[in-house]
Amino acid sequence: MSNSSSFNEFLLAFADTRELQLLHFSLFLGIYLAALLGNGLIITAIASDHRLHTPMYFFLLNLSLLDLGTISVIVPKSMSNSLWDIRTISYSGCAAQLFFFVFFLLAEYSLLTVMAYDRFVAICKPLHYGTIMGSRACVKMAAAAWASGFLNAVMHTGNTFSLPLCRGNTVDQFFCEVPEILKLACSDSYLRMVWALLIGVCLGFGCFIFIVLSYVQIFTAVLRIPSEQGRHKAFSMCLPHLAVVSLFVSTLIFACLNPPSLSLPALGLVLAFLYSVVPPAMNPLIYSMRNKELKDAL
Repeated sequence: MSNSSSFNEFLLAFADTRELQLLHFSLFLGIYLAALLGNGLIITAIASDHRLHTPMYFFLLNLSLLDLGTISVIVPKSMSNSLWDIRTISYSGCAAQLFFFVFFLLAEYSLLTVMAYDRFVAICKPLHYGTIMGSRACVKMAAAAWASGFLNAVMHTGNTFSLPLCRGNTVDQFFCEVPEILKLACSDSYLRMVWALLIGVCLGFGCFIFIVLSYVQIFTAVLRIPSEQGRHKAFSMCLPHLAVVSLFVSTLIFACLNPPSLSLPALGLVLAFLYSVVPPAMNPLIYSMRNKELKDAL
């Protein structure tokens, strides 16, 4: 049996025929360009328009940066593999890809939790919004989201690649993903990873509960607003964020609940595509669709 020290690259999942490879390249190119354009426009609009220098748009700018990071870590490499008819990624390249993907993904989840708190304060405590969500507080919250992603990425990457790999080097995914790397680990060493996974699950569940409780209080407050116009304005402030959270969490849950013993390789690829590639491309559209301020700035 080979150990992780006996090979210096991984083999990624790949289409068998040239036609499918070119289709894969074209699909990913279109989505990647859409994500670059959408997130780039949002970043430029928020940075250049002083009317958008508010906490909500500051967090949206950070979300766009994280979306660009998430999709840029995995899509260009997958596109180049399809275009040049190769399926390898170096050992160090796989570790770097996994680290940055986990970093951007979990930082985005933390930032979505912070954005839920921002919406809660704006609707449930509007008179104290300026005091609670001051510029210094917003910077600290955003920094905490980025730092949580970084620390989780260090923990998961370090634990994953410290395990001895004795089940070959074929990864059944189009990028280096923690569950797929763990499938290659020796069975007796897999338990070393359980504590890191438990920490990640607990943090993720805690953020999810916080978001749910925030929106329960938000909707309770909105339904008490007497005027229909006021309720409509409050809902329009929350619905884009709620849609982004729902898209992010639902695709991630489907991917996590996909049992390895029952799943088909194609299903795993589709689920990974849904939670890693679709949200960064869709988030700009969701946020700008009914946002007049952002449309005017664009």
